This record gives sequence, C-alpha cells and structure tokens, in this order.
Amino acid sequence: MVNLTKASRELFSRAPDERFDSFDALLAHCQERKFRAIEHWQPSQNIRIQQDAGQLLMRLEQAEDVTLSLSDWSFSQLCKLCDVHKETVNKVTAETASLVFRDALPRSRKPFQVYAANDTALAVHGTAYSRLFDAEVLQAVREAAPDFTPPPPGFNGATGLYAGEQDMFAFGIDDTGWVEIGDESFAPGFFVWNSEVGRRSVGVQTFWYQRVCANHIVWDAIEVVELTRRHIGNIQEAVDDVREAIAQLVKKRDERRDSFVSGIKL
Repeated sequence: MVNLTKASRELFSRAPDERFDSFDALLAHCQERKFRAIEHWQPSQNIRIQQDAGQLLMRLEQAEDVTLSLSDWSFSQLCKLCDVHKETVNKVTAETASLVFRDALPRSRKPFQVYAANDTALAVHGTAYSRLFDAEVLQAVREAAPDFTPPPPGFNGATGLYAGEQDMFAFGIDDTGWVEIGDESFAPGFFVWNSEVGRRSVGVQTFWYQRVCANHIVWDAIEVVELTRRHIGNIQEAVDDVREAIAQLVKKRDERRDSFVSGIKL
C-alpha cells in the first residue's frame, strides 16, 4: 500500500478562485475558456515586444495588428526563448526589457504559437508543441465516470477540482463503490491533470484507497496505475488514454461489486 500526495499538493497551492465545487462547474469553466481562446501562428519577425506606460505588451503584426498583455507564464517562456534570465529582465525598466526582447528574440522560418485569451498572451511555443484543451480531457472523464464525485472538501475549503491560468487538476472518487479486497475495504478514485500552456504533462492516475483525509492525502492505496504524456505529436491520443484508464477503473469496480453481491446471496 502507498499514500498518494498529488491532491494534497494541489490543496496547498491553489488560490480560492481556482477551486470549483462540482465537476460540471469545472467542465463548464474550461469549455468557456476553450471557446474564448485563440491560437495565433506568427513568424518571429511579426512579433514585437513593446512597452506602454511601463507595461510590456506583445504586438502581432498580422493583417490586423493584435496587441496582447503578457501573463507571468508567457513572459517566462519569452525569456527562455530569448535565452535571458527572467530575474535579470525584471530588474530593468520596461523600455530596456523591450529592447532586450527585440534583439534577443530568435529569428526562424518556422512560426511561433501564441496562445491567447481575453487580450492576454497565455503561452508562446514553437511548432513542436501540441496543445490539448482541458475541456477535452474533462469531457472524456465525464463520459467514462459520470457517477464519480469530488472528495469531501479539505480543511481549508479546497475542493479537489481546480483550474487556473496554467493548468487543471481533478480528483474524483466513488464513495458508493466500496468493496472487500482481501480482508479490507477499498473504494475507487482517480486524479487527472493537464496544462494548455505547457506547464505540465497530461496525465491520469487511478487507484483503490481506504481513506482520504482533510489534507486530501489518499491513504493506503493499491492497484495504482499512472499514465502521462508530453504535449508533442498526436496529443489527441492522450484523451483516449485518459478515457480508457478511467473506464477500466469503472469496469473493475462493477466486477468487484457484482462479485460481492453474488457472494452475499450465496
């Protein structure tokens, strides 16, 4: 048996506005974000980092100029692309920083992906990155396990269901799915996660557990299975991986529950 701490780390790192009370609310939020999102494919020579009133802005010089503010994540990615230290850029004025990006932004024949929503650049990637929307992952979860619910709220009100600017995490359990395995009782659960901006892989972890505490540590878990995938290549295949992993958990739950009922009747 092992103790699983992924959900506990999320509990202590998420702001209140990243918490969702139900799976449906989390899914609706991510669907709305997908609807608002725009992917701009831009040659590097069409990207300008400029300053306005002390704020850095990204200007995309396309058919109709688009000006975007920078999130902390997209700013970090720009620094990495330009091979400059974020801490150093943060120490200089916005005007000087814009000149640094102007001179250091790599020039390439391949375009950059600029992922934006609500007039903010959320991420900047090269062509190797393959985006997978949180809503697509969550929809697969909903289809595979419609009767799973979030765990009881954590001690600080954390819900186990989170979505922020950089990533998504969902914790599901079936509190009606308790079965006897050996001489002890276990219930099925899962974690699923993704990032639309490249902060983390897409992944799913399924398990059988004995207890979830107020810190959202999953205690005494068995049959732990984890699948992860980087955002490259045909990332859409990861949706099928998530759906199949949770479907297998549900299938095992049903088999064990049916076997338990049959044993009682005997």
